[in-house]
Amino acid sequence: MISLTRWGAAAALLDAATYIFGFALLTTVLASSGYGSDGADPAQIVAFLVENTGLMTVWNLAIYVVNGLALALLAVALWHKFRPAAPGLAQVVLTFGALWATLVVGAGMVANVGLAEVASRYATDPEEAVRMWEIILMVENGLGGGNEIAGGVWAILVGAAVLTTGMMSRWLGWLSLVIGVSGLLTVLPGLGDTAGAIFGLGYIVWFVWVGIALLRDRG
Repeated sequence: MISLTRWGAAAALLDAATYIFGFALLTTVLASSGYGSDGADPAQIVAFLVENTGLMTVWNLAIYVVNGLALALLAVALWHKFRPAAPGLAQVVLTFGALWATLVVGAGMVANVGLAEVASRYATDPEEAVRMWEIILMVENGLGGGNEIAGGVWAILVGAAVLTTGMMSRWLGWLSLVIGVSGLLTVLPGLGDTAGAIFGLGYIVWFVWVGIALLRDRG
């Protein structure tokens, strides 16, 4: 049987892949619509979403649902790894990892259900569809798309576990703390975009690093 550690490694690498997919799509295909940009025309964005419903459904599934489910599995694998040396801290890592995973999956479900409703309403009332999308976007962002508090706290906790137990590279522990702080800074006006970029790109490196470390682990 494949060990929990190997499943965790696969989950970490899958999370990295969803982040890469998300960044690639955001900076290419979605960039032309203004999606994710401050000051973009909501009507233009909604028109793009309706014309590309299939693509956006896949986008939401990848960056939210698949990512969140993999996060849950990774949180369990890290709990399993840290438990012998720091059982209490390992349990906290598991709890906050599960919390973040729940919020991420929830954001994806809201986004996809909302997308379907917006596309349906757009056919008869485009202005109402735009207003509906703006409300749905607020809910989606509140759950996990617009701030990174939960992910930031989890990164700090994992970093603390790494530095406390010495069971992974200390450099990985410090990277975790940097990612965590950047996640918390996404709530501050004027710092959100920069902090968010550090958070997202940092997590790509982090997921790959953790995945490789778990693959090398014989446990």
